Amino acid sequence: MAKKPFNIENICKQFSLNGEFTGYEKCNNGHINSTYMLIFEENGKVKKYILQKINTTVFKDPDKLMSNIVAVTSHIRKKNEEMNAPWADRGTLTFSPCIDGKYYYIDEDDNCWRVYEYIGDVYTCNAIDSTEVFENAGIAFGEFQNLLADFDGASLYETIENFHNTASRFADFKKAIEENKSGRLNTVKEEVEFAVAREKDTHILVDMIADGKLPLRVTHNDTKLNNILFDNVSDKGICIIDLDTVMPGLSLYDFGDSIRYGANTAAEDEQDVSKVSLNLELYEAYVKGYLSSAKDALTDLEKELLPFGAKIMTYECGIRFLMDYLNGDVYFHTDYAEHNLVRARTQFALVADIEKKMEKMLEITKKYC
Repeated sequence: MAKKPFNIENICKQFSLNGEFTGYEKCNNGHINSTYMLIFEENGKVKKYILQKINTTVFKDPDKLMSNIVAVTSHIRKKNEEMNAPWADRGTLTFSPCIDGKYYYIDEDDNCWRVYEYIGDVYTCNAIDSTEVFENAGIAFGEFQNLLADFDGASLYETIENFHNTASRFADFKKAIEENKSGRLNTVKEEVEFAVAREKDTHILVDMIADGKLPLRVTHNDTKLNNILFDNVSDKGICIIDLDTVMPGLSLYDFGDSIRYGANTAAEDEQDVSKVSLNLELYEAYVKGYLSSAKDALTDLEKELLPFGAKIMTYECGIRFLMDYLNGDVYFHTDYAEHNLVRARTQFALVADIEKKMEKMLEITKKYC
């Protein structure tokens, strides 16, 4: 059955938008939400907005989702204005309320929609082709953390429960081993042994949170390069986007995930694990950028644990891939039968290399603290 077309113009009428609607364009980027660029005309000038259909299968509570996002973006905007930042008007996403005051609209077919203002004169990157690009990414995500340093992370909703609770993730992994739904357990004994040998690591950060040794902060939880808008003129990262996974968490989560994807010498699904390693030059570039903007916002213990953050986030990703392989590939999209296993092996190879280079990573980190 063909999908019923959305009445985009009617959806627009539910939001407080300036100007007259003249059309829209479908945007193809993004894996979770459907996105459209809205074209309006106001006093002879073009005004653009971004309309998104929120994936409520993933984000089941739009009230909590949008409450987090609006609170965080409002705080960043206020901070940028106080600092007189040259890009204050483009430094964060600006969401438009509906005519009923909410920041989302549910149509007659239970589709959930939101709108934010289009940010112009920016570009995004999908690949790290130089240390400078990765350093700029570090500056941008460090500034995100810095601007939100005085925001109470604990006040945010946890929109995906236990998202980076590594102890909980490991408990789920053990359950997958016990159930062996796919019947594949005998083929992955080496990978399971690698993961189980590092179980103690899964409790380190969780226990530090419980003991009050690490502060809960606002975390982005998807710190990929293409979630930064870079200014066309200065090349500085001025705006962090894709805020659906903004939640309470640790600064180490965001830092670690950036290193996991950005400083790996191989693709996430590289089948030849001999190509997998941590690029120390890229690691240093990111640390230099990140701490140049976030250093004063972090505690000494947070800074000391940054290399471990890279290891544990890589490990967590690895056990998630392996768990999905044992469960029959029910969570991650796969292109072939061994895809999740290949991904797990790549992550574990990177963990092993990080362990070998941990002392050097600590030295590099200390250099910029």
